[in-house]
Amino acid sequence: MKLAGQYILITGAALRIGRAIALELAGRGATIILHYNRSQTQALKLKKQIETLGVRAFLVQEDFTGDPPREMARQFAQEILRMVPRVDVLVNNASIFYPTSLEEVTQEDWNNFMNVNLAVPFFLAQAFGLVMKKQKSGKIINLVDWTAFRPHPKYLPYAVSKAGLEAATKGLARALAPYVQVNSVAPGPILPSRGMTPAQKKAVADGTLLKRFGEPKDIAKAVRYLVEDADFVTGTCLPVDGGSLLG
Repeated sequence: MKLAGQYILITGAALRIGRAIALELAGRGATIILHYNRSQTQALKLKKQIETLGVRAFLVQEDFTGDPPREMARQFAQEILRMVPRVDVLVNNASIFYPTSLEEVTQEDWNNFMNVNLAVPFFLAQAFGLVMKKQKSGKIINLVDWTAFRPHPKYLPYAVSKAGLEAATKGLARALAPYVQVNSVAPGPILPSRGMTPAQKKAVADGTLLKRFGEPKDIAKAVRYLVEDADFVTGTCLPVDGGSLLG
């Protein structure tokens, strides 16, 4: 898929990995729809930065923690399609992440993880993917996580939500074939979590085969590959984890 002239929606686009993805795809000539929740200032700065590349960018705000996720996703999709004529690529990047030990996890924690990390991406894929299928063209990229395959006991609801999104990726690839390709990217340790001590950072880095953290641009390049170059790939996951799954 040539990216020039394509309309690409990226959820959670204002910071970190989402920001890197937006800049990577905008640099290839795509029009970017930037979703954000609380990070309005950063989203505005990113919009201006993208526009300096000679392409258009749109901003849309939404909090994905509410209920019911299907109705929220439907209304969100309608809002997007009032702004732009179509969505050619959906990148489901928005996510929440925080520790939840088994002893302390609450129903609210569980609901938040399942809504933001699984239900909303699924229903956005439903809303946009069915339109893409009618148009006989489109791509969906879901950002999962390497812990979907090796769940960490301190982050179980998070890992479960990402494992569910990986299962959804494969199911959506079958449901939307042959015209829509659905794939996922599974980041490993990319940026240290807030509050990490030097010892904790070293332990995480040592858990990878490459003995270091990755960078947001590593994920952005993987997404670009799946969107721009991988036209005979669907229903698969691309781990970008420095070898964490083998460590």
